[in-house]
Amino acid sequence: MVLHLAEHLAIPIRERNVLLTAAGYAPSFPERSLDDPGLAAARAAVELVVNGHEPFPALAIDRHYTLVASNDAATRLLDGVGPVLLHPPVNVLRLSLHPDGLAPRIANLREWRAHLLARLAHQIDVTADATLVALQRELRDLPVPETAESQAAASGRNYAGVVVPLRLVTGAGILSLFSTTTVFGTPIDITLAELALEAFYPADDSTAEVLRAVARRRGAE
Repeated sequence: MVLHLAEHLAIPIRERNVLLTAAGYAPSFPERSLDDPGLAAARAAVELVVNGHEPFPALAIDRHYTLVASNDAATRLLDGVGPVLLHPPVNVLRLSLHPDGLAPRIANLREWRAHLLARLAHQIDVTADATLVALQRELRDLPVPETAESQAAASGRNYAGVVVPLRLVTGAGILSLFSTTTVFGTPIDITLAELALEAFYPADDSTAEVLRAVARRRGAE
């Protein structure tokens, strides 16, 4: 009955273990490192999806937004990021919003920042995770650097009301990207349930061509 109610209420499986324990039962869902041999197939699937998304950026993150995997296209967007932010474990929200990270190069920083903080706030509402609460407090206190906000309106298609694009200033111009999130459909392991695959797609033809050209150039080196 505990599990039926939790399923109906869409309670995350980590919290289902808490409910089971409170009701006097043993936890039903294991939690293992992604490097555990028992999750080898899942790890291979993550790498297949992330690497198969080339020449467009893709990455995998855990429940605390720690980077688990990324492809070369995502790594190429990190030029100029402070080395401290790239030292493992890498938090992708901190990487995005920190003044030494991508923030100064995000043309629509205020819009993107509001989007990320709203997403984080929703996860905190669902999980009450203390680590996420601390991360939220840290990100809110970060200074917002000056960016090329005035260029944002001229870059990319208009996705207003549908998705929030990431508009990143690069040496090849402003790249306009939107993302989708993929999760494992029927996980029975906490690690898999809390893993998210973020795939970025070009929001305009010029962005698609730049990303393809860079990948071709790197492949020829």
